[in-house]
Amino acid sequence: MRRLIIIILGLFTSSVTAAAPSTQPVLDRFNYIIGTQDFNPSYHFTTEPALLEAARAIQAMGSNTIKFGFTPTSRSGERANFKSLADYARLDPTRRAMLEMPFANYILWAHTFAEVNWHDGLSEDERNREYHELYDFASYLLKTYSGTGKTFFIGHWEGDWLLRGKGKKDVIPTPVAMQGMTDWFNARQQAIDDAKRDTPHHNVEMFNYAEVNLVRIGMEGKPCLTTDVIPKTNVDYVSYSSYDCESDPKELTAALSFIESHMQPKPSIKGKRVFIGEYGFPAYKFSPQQQERKSRDLMIAGLRWGCPFILYWEMYNNEVKDGHQQGFWLIDDKNTKQPIYNTHYAFYQWAHQFIDGYQREHNSPPSFAEFSSHGADFLEHLAP
Repeated sequence: MRRLIIIILGLFTSSVTAAAPSTQPVLDRFNYIIGTQDFNPSYHFTTEPALLEAARAIQAMGSNTIKFGFTPTSRSGERANFKSLADYARLDPTRRAMLEMPFANYILWAHTFAEVNWHDGLSEDERNREYHELYDFASYLLKTYSGTGKTFFIGHWEGDWLLRGKGKKDVIPTPVAMQGMTDWFNARQQAIDDAKRDTPHHNVEMFNYAEVNLVRIGMEGKPCLTTDVIPKTNVDYVSYSSYDCESDPKELTAALSFIESHMQPKPSIKGKRVFIGEYGFPAYKFSPQQQERKSRDLMIAGLRWGCPFILYWEMYNNEVKDGHQQGFWLIDDKNTKQPIYNTHYAFYQWAHQFIDGYQREHNSPPSFAEFSSHGADFLEHLAP
């Protein structure tokens, strides 16, 4: 199975050009699109830190993509231990170990220690502090992981909640806040673009993304990040935390197209630039079988649309209410692999065999579009 790693060296997605050969160990860079993430697990089963243990579980499942956070909090003591995102990446043993694991694609929430407040407008000082911390973080990753074949996507948590306040869907953002957020996005994009320009590196890639989470209200004509901020930015990608439309595949794909229609063109990146950064059907609402079926329907819809990534929330559940696990999981708190875990595992097994067979027949790996189409077909016919 792992021999396909050598076969597909250099292929990431339709949007990324193959880099020069590296002297580093060969990395499986094929983008399997379907993936999951690792945020604040509420349980674990070994003596390793929970984040690192969950990352190993993601790797063991067959994925080469991981999403996790560089989001310092005073509660964890991280602000006392580190002074910047680059410090965090360099000095935190857990995150450093995760960065050194053989993942090809890293989707990272990167919230700066600068803690700028753009809601009342982004001042020049705030812009500079945000810019320089992101620039240093990006430069560190590009230098440290040069030659590894890794790709980093640098973004943030759900932006519509950042704009309005968490859960405050009916709040109308002020023009000042929307302009401040626009300036914040553009400063972050410029920092990453400049770091890529200034930092010697090879065979490593990096992109900036914004994350939206209230798209349905935008489709209804109400102000939101998608309609009032994204068009004024030049972000590389947009992540959609898709809980507001995830239950209806037709509504979901309409929302993806709606987001895409509000992005500035970027000819340097081929293919779709909207991905599903979060979706999930918690066990407190859905049976394991319903959780699997609804998740599989969403995966199929995202693959048919052309999403670069479709990321399930998450490997180990992180939400506990009144002492009860809410059940956003692939592996539950009893260390039981759920049906939706088995679907992910089966998908990776199929993907490895499909790519190997395609390579043998065509003497080249499948295109992103071919893989997406065949992957959707596989999931449609997968026995529950």
